Amino acid sequence: MPRGYGSHAEYMQWVKGDADHRQRVIEEALHQAFSGFIETRSVDVIVFSGMSAIKLSKAIFAHPLVLKPLLASCNIAARAIERDLGIKNVDTYDPRVSRDEAKVLAGYIKPFLPVYLEIPTLARIDRVAFIDKEIRKGKGRWERKIIEALNSFALSRFKKRSFAVGGERFELDAAAPTSGEIELGVDVKRIEARRDIHKRCDEIVNKAAKLKSAFPMSKFGAVVYYPFLDEHVNIQNRLRSGNIDSIVFASQEDESIENAARMLLSILGGSKK
Repeated sequence: MPRGYGSHAEYMQWVKGDADHRQRVIEEALHQAFSGFIETRSVDVIVFSGMSAIKLSKAIFAHPLVLKPLLASCNIAARAIERDLGIKNVDTYDPRVSRDEAKVLAGYIKPFLPVYLEIPTLARIDRVAFIDKEIRKGKGRWERKIIEALNSFALSRFKKRSFAVGGERFELDAAAPTSGEIELGVDVKRIEARRDIHKRCDEIVNKAAKLKSAFPMSKFGAVVYYPFLDEHVNIQNRLRSGNIDSIVFASQEDESIENAARMLLSILGGSKK
């Protein structure tokens, strides 16, 4: 892997310490929450078949950290909770639920639970979901760094903005100015697999066309993360369009991000002298 571009092993390393800590905390919470239903076999096991929904709700209310591994073991996500139960904005990794919400959640989860589950298994399920979330958060930080770099070197301030064309709404990762007609629009795109080139490039081309349709005098650029350096020319060729004014590449390194922001602004205009 070229210098400055993260591999999956590096992503895992980002969150290993936090994931290790969380696994220990989750195992302890599970032991405490379900102490009356643990049977020792080869490992400690929570016997859900002998547990009523009321007792399950009491465990969730008293130890809300156990909610995520229970949901994950049932393949239930926060969107399903909001859609099916009308309980909004539940942070399943650090939930704050009322006693009544715990009752509703327990009744919802109980039919999907297996007869029993080993505590290390539940903790492992939680760990996998937590690592995935933290990796996605780390990638999101890269996008925010791009916006911060643009704001460091631009005359106008950039922020996320949406615009409408033909009754549809589109979002730009960075746009300037922050209100009124958009003069500069930037799409920030991570492409981490060769098979995603077609889809991601089509997204960029389409967004550029929509922006120019809404604001004909605007300029459009793209900042692309693509770890296959010898194939950057393929991206550039696929993004050849009269609606795209500039394409730059950036790795995860701060210097690369700053250079990309400077280069983009020098072509689009609006950079500080």
